[in-house]
This record gives sequence, structure tokens and C-alpha cells, in this order.
Amino acid sequence: MDVDRFETLAQAYGGDPGRWPEAERAAAEAFRFASPAEAQRVLAEAADLDFALDAWRVSAPSAALRGRVLAAAPSPRPRRRSLGLWLSGAGFAAAAAVAGVMVGVAASNAAVSDIRADALLSATLPQEGAALAAFTLGAAGGAEA
Repeated sequence: MDVDRFETLAQAYGGDPGRWPEAERAAAEAFRFASPAEAQRVLAEAADLDFALDAWRVSAPSAALRGRVLAAAPSPRPRRRSLGLWLSGAGFAAAAAVAGVMVGVAASNAAVSDIRADALLSATLPQEGAALAAFTLGAAGGAEA
């Protein structure tokens, strides 16, 4: 690490190398041992700035300033619900999507109803056929006896 990089880090992150990026700390420590006088000068300047920034306090704005700022601020416009969304095309697209969903649900319900009816008929017809055959055979057998 050279003095320019060390100064850049001190200006960006302050006079405490513990607040510097972890990837830069080892190189910074090596620079401190290689050039202790230069490193001490840079860190002292950064520490002075850190102290000044930490001591800075912003006073609350006066009531007059607050009033002027609020008076100059634009007033909020009331939101109107208009037909603009529907007329823009987005409303029509949303309506088409809703209609498509409704048609899809109705079609799937009809298909499921047809499938259920077919299953019910196929389940009951063989039993009715067997009962009818047994009745017919029984009647025929009874006639022979």
C-alpha cells in the first residue's frame, strides 16, 4: 500500500483503521509499520475531522423557517377516480382477463360435470344390466321349472 491509498482510506473511513474495510486492514497495518511518521500524520488529520464531525450538532429550525417552508410546499391534489384507467386500455385488458378466467371456470365446471355423469352412468349400468340379466334368467328358469 502506498501513501495515496492510505490517505484515501483515511479520508473515506476516518482515523480509526478498525472502521476501514477488512480487506484493506492488513495492508494498512503493514504501511503503518513501514512508514510510521507518514501514517501517524494521515491518521491524525483524519482523527481531527472525525472529532469535528462528531461534535457537529444541527439546531432545530425556527418556527418562522418551518412556517415558510410549509407555506411554500405545494398542496396535495385530491385523487380523483376517473375513467382514465378504463379508457387507457389497461382497464380493458383487465376486464378481458377477468372474462377469460370466468369462461375458463365455467368450461372446467361443465367438463367436470360431464365426466362425473359419465362415471356415474358407467358405474350403474353394468349393475343394472346384471340385475336385469339375473331377473331375466330367473324368470326363464322359473318358467322351465
